Amino acid sequence: MKRILLCLLCCGLAMPSGAAEAPLTLEAKISLGDVKGRIDHFAIDLKRQKLYVAELGNDSVGVVDLAQRKLLHQMTGFAEPQGVAHVRSSDMLYVANARDGGLELFRAQDYAPIGRFELGSDADNIRVDDKSDRVFVGYGDGALAVIDAASRRLVARFKFNAHPESFQIDTTSGKIFVNLPNAHEIAVLDLASGKLLAAWPTPDAHANFPMALDTLNRRVLVGFREPSKLIGYAMDDGRIATQTDLCGDVDDLFVDTKRGRVYASCGAGFIDVLRADAGSYARIARLPTVPGARTALWVAELDRLFVAVRATAGEPAAVWIYRAVP
Repeated sequence: MKRILLCLLCCGLAMPSGAAEAPLTLEAKISLGDVKGRIDHFAIDLKRQKLYVAELGNDSVGVVDLAQRKLLHQMTGFAEPQGVAHVRSSDMLYVANARDGGLELFRAQDYAPIGRFELGSDADNIRVDDKSDRVFVGYGDGALAVIDAASRRLVARFKFNAHPESFQIDTTSGKIFVNLPNAHEIAVLDLASGKLLAAWPTPDAHANFPMALDTLNRRVLVGFREPSKLIGYAMDDGRIATQTDLCGDVDDLFVDTKRGRVYASCGAGFIDVLRADAGSYARIARLPTVPGARTALWVAELDRLFVAVRATAGEPAAVWIYRAVP
């Protein structure tokens, strides 16, 4: 019992007299089978209750049946798949490959290949703008490819001076915010034209990989690894509005608007849960996971956080499912 209490205290979890419930409850672990190496991004098909898992180190994409809580299928033959996205309007799956820079398209109902774009190198994060029905893919030494989902045509390329990591689209302001860690800045683009509107420098914090938008408080939330912290920028002018410490090796950030929370998944083996209060953020829990388990996906429609856990000597790779409480 003493050991358990010590662990909880070290992880930053409060133990009040009322025995308050943790903000996230681990509800299931779904094995991905014989999957080796690093796991990258997720995508969700809400209609079919399928979760797609980019198994980068295994050159495969796992398909998880969330209703039955089991591995349904494994797509193979990729070249380090990093980004993955399901486009609801056309019911298609997009997979971005790091090793050869290819963006592959598949029919979601039967995984049949439909097409491919040769982006050049290091195809990475994918975002879908449902309003314009366009797909954005970060790649190479500094670019976003823009694809019209209906016609499956590449309609534009937006250029940067460094490889884009996480980026987010704010349709209200018509802007795209892009992390450029190698340039030590955050780029702000006009969504319609791709014109660079601003470049916010990050001189005192480095390795800005994850990003999320708190649209209610008009904040661009950026996770840094050096040092480990969350910085909230004013969405309109890039002013630093708030900052707080985070767990180490942060890789994904999500805003739970319904509960006024932020979830940060970290490769150090933790999930930080922060309370969003009028544009400031304070940690309310630090939940232990597994070292290296840093990629995650928050699905607001399901009230679930999915975390990728790579294989270890004693356990196969898995998806851990957390239910948000209350």
